[in-house]
Amino acid sequence: MSLRLNFVKVRKSILTILVALTLFGGGYYFGVKGYKAEVNKALNVKISRENPPDKNVDFSLFWEVWDTLSNKYYDKSKLIPSEMIYGAIEGMVAALGDPYTMYLPPKANKVVEEDLSGSFEGVGMEIGYRATRLAVVSPLADSPAEKAGVKPGDYVVHISDKKRNIDIGTDGITLPDAVQAIRGPAGTVVTLTFIRDGSPAPIIVDITRAKLNVPSIVLKLVGDSKNIADININKFGAETPGEWSKAVDTITANKDIKGIVIDLRNNPGGYLQAAITLASDFVPTDTVVVIQEAGDLSRVEYKSEKAGRLQNFKVVVLINGGSASASEILAGALRDNKSFKLIGEASFGKGTVQEPIEILGGSGLHVTTAKWLTPSGTWVHEKGLEPDIKVLDDEKTLDVDEQLQAAIKELE
Repeated sequence: MSLRLNFVKVRKSILTILVALTLFGGGYYFGVKGYKAEVNKALNVKISRENPPDKNVDFSLFWEVWDTLSNKYYDKSKLIPSEMIYGAIEGMVAALGDPYTMYLPPKANKVVEEDLSGSFEGVGMEIGYRATRLAVVSPLADSPAEKAGVKPGDYVVHISDKKRNIDIGTDGITLPDAVQAIRGPAGTVVTLTFIRDGSPAPIIVDITRAKLNVPSIVLKLVGDSKNIADININKFGAETPGEWSKAVDTITANKDIKGIVIDLRNNPGGYLQAAITLASDFVPTDTVVVIQEAGDLSRVEYKSEKAGRLQNFKVVVLINGGSASASEILAGALRDNKSFKLIGEASFGKGTVQEPIEILGGSGLHVTTAKWLTPSGTWVHEKGLEPDIKVLDDEKTLDVDEQLQAAIKELE
């Protein structure tokens, strides 16, 4: 624990230097030299005080590389202190080998915040990693990406945007860098190259970006008698609990509704607490919603704190390869606690929880703080949840939703 705290102190000290350098304008090199001895002295005191000698952290290598670049690099215009510091911090975080623990410079952090707010400009698809390869988690409903035929599980291998001079492969790319390259102003075009399982050749698609305002909850009535509520949950954002509450009020006010479809297909996740809030409406008070495990030593049970408003309805849950993270938390909790059937295809398989932390200057740090388990103890990471009733989506029948039809049949 003490070593981790020291890294936090190191980070804050380095960023303090960055603020000082910004105030001193172009004299960044002399600013660093002036602060270096003082910072190193402070760091060494803190580290030696809190750790055994063999765990001391020596920052002389960091400063040696910084000074060498400052003295010898041929293009001084590229020596931008803020970018160098951001790069150093990104490297430190990337050394953990966890693609979901990441440092987000201010621009990238703003992109993430826009995603969770539901309003942004881009192609409308959530991306993540399968092992170490960049992949589509899910395209958003009615987005440019969905209209262009992008599918969950497609591997993104190349990104091109001629107007922005972007022409990059994605091998080794960070998630924030990929998002910034793909995202852009509405009306502009990005060319993406995908590898799709079962496809003999790469798929190259030009996608025109658009302004996207994505509600997290969409409610409609389905079935021959329109007596089944189909609740499409697109993501778990800050606005989701409020939108959910309105949908629940509509359902409970309609005495003709006899069943509910929870549609989590292509939902890439979001806030853990939002998933817990939704799950709580289906289970009695004090029922375990999700078990989260931090490391291998401690377990924290999240329980419903309210009487479930929808606990007397018959319910089925739709999932597919684009259902990830908080979607899997909700689906797993409902199946384990209420024996609700999962219909569709295996989910994505993201079984870790990240805590977003705001840090100095508008940056963000997403830290994997735990792995989560379903109430029965299942860890879905890189495996996903298997459906109880497997139904494939036939791409040839665009006017028929086979998975939704199977859900309706199960409820009738």
